[in-house]
Amino acid sequence: MQAERQFAKMKDSQIYERLSTAGVVPVVAIDNVKSAVPMADALLAGGLPVAEITFRTAAAAEVIQVLRRERPQMWVGAGTILTVENLKRAIEAGASFGVAPGLNPRVAKAAIEAGFPFSPGVMTPSEIEEALDMGLKVLKLFPAGAAGGVSYLKSVATPYAHTGVKFIPTGGITQANLKDYLELGLVLAAGGTWIATRDDIAAGRWDIIRDRCRSAGELVRQLRSKPA
Repeated sequence: MQAERQFAKMKDSQIYERLSTAGVVPVVAIDNVKSAVPMADALLAGGLPVAEITFRTAAAAEVIQVLRRERPQMWVGAGTILTVENLKRAIEAGASFGVAPGLNPRVAKAAIEAGFPFSPGVMTPSEIEEALDMGLKVLKLFPAGAAGGVSYLKSVATPYAHTGVKFIPTGGITQANLKDYLELGLVLAAGGTWIATRDDIAAGRWDIIRDRCRSAGELVRQLRSKPA
């Protein structure tokens, strides 16, 4: 456990740079641990060496452990961290970062105390300010699509641009609207379930997942290669 915590702290200064380079964070729910490595191989083959493994399934912690051991080149995060217990399990499993759909002060404070990169979910100016007050500057906007999409994100985030805050919008993002989000300077990366859906993982559709990664990655490269 101590070694895993040291790993998380060692990568603190690098993880968000890696996520920004990737541009897309596949949000993944896996029911069967046996699917973990083939799923990771599909992501890697498609050029996306990152995944957020959500704690919406009982297998989440074990999946993270397996990927840390079997595919150490992957940057594996833990998603849907709703409780301090979830947070502890994510850290002990070896997650490199954590994400939550909402802003729970107890969870956020525990993550800060552990030195664990953590992005709480926000949707309102008050939530953004509460997160900034805690020193958290990479925030998940959720649910991005239902809240109003790119237009809403631009409106709600602009007053805070000078603080250095960055967002990982998640919810309702697809290949079709990915470009619109990534063109916003305040977006670090976009979170998406469309890359590796629960059904596709269960059915072993690895080629489809690989090809979605390639399509998303090509768009990211095109956008990030443009002169500022």
